[in-house]
Amino acid sequence: MNHRKIANLLGLLLLAAMLLSACASPAQVTEAPAATEPPEAAQPPAPTAAAPGEKKLILATTTSTEDSGLLEYLLPMFDQETGVKVEVIAVGTGQALQLGQDGNADVLLVHARAKEDEFMAANHGTRREDVMYNDFVIVCPESDPAGIKGMTSAVDAFKKIAETQTTFVSRGDDSGTHTKEKSIWQAAGIEPQGDWYVSSGQGMGEVLTMSEEQQACTLSDRATYLARTKEGLKLVVLVEGDKTLFNPYGVIAVNPDKSPNIQADLANQFIDWIISLPVQEKIAEFGMAEFGQSLFIPDSTAWREAHQ
Repeated sequence: MNHRKIANLLGLLLLAAMLLSACASPAQVTEAPAATEPPEAAQPPAPTAAAPGEKKLILATTTSTEDSGLLEYLLPMFDQETGVKVEVIAVGTGQALQLGQDGNADVLLVHARAKEDEFMAANHGTRREDVMYNDFVIVCPESDPAGIKGMTSAVDAFKKIAETQTTFVSRGDDSGTHTKEKSIWQAAGIEPQGDWYVSSGQGMGEVLTMSEEQQACTLSDRATYLARTKEGLKLVVLVEGDKTLFNPYGVIAVNPDKSPNIQADLANQFIDWIISLPVQEKIAEFGMAEFGQSLFIPDSTAWREAHQ
């Protein structure tokens, strides 16, 4: 066989090998696994610009004032009386305070007194007033998986929840409720961790829904809890009345130095309105018809002086 025939034969063999390789399963390419990053916390919606000639106030507030229905009840009155539209950004108290610090809100309605005091001390706000209060409650399935029914100490109840590893759903969002929960765990000498402790990063309404779905316990403000029972929530209050569970709300005017867009005059107008006796009386009435009790107790200086 001459050299040309040998070359042709080798070429045919090479072509056949290439065809067989193409018909075979494609090679698996090994790639380095993508780096996993923790999910980012949900960001509050950006405030929208006011229409020409429109007076608009941006209120950053805790989810409990919205989930309970209080804002839906009160704010139309403010609009009607003043002509000022209120845009509500409902987030955890920590995020609401941050919005104020960043100059992205005019006025704050929040419930974490120590953080509010820090906010004022840092000159992020120019005025803080007491508005109202209610309380926190520990709610669980009626079956009481942790055996805490009737306890009068929130700290002891949390210890029992940890001891029995009863599923507990935490807000986990730096809200006023989350701040209170962490203070109770700290007082109990417990760092909650493990499969039984669920840090959700959600608002109060969502946490109550999750707790019911998972047959878990949680810490809730009473107003949001009661509002959700009207929607069919089956969790029950097992621990209440401890002075540790006191839950005061304050309203803060954001320092206008934070942004040229801060509506300082409107913020103070809103504060004057919400702490006034007529509006405090409206707060006292909220919830009475549906629940036979006020969901929030008025607590402004004007209210206290009038009811001494």
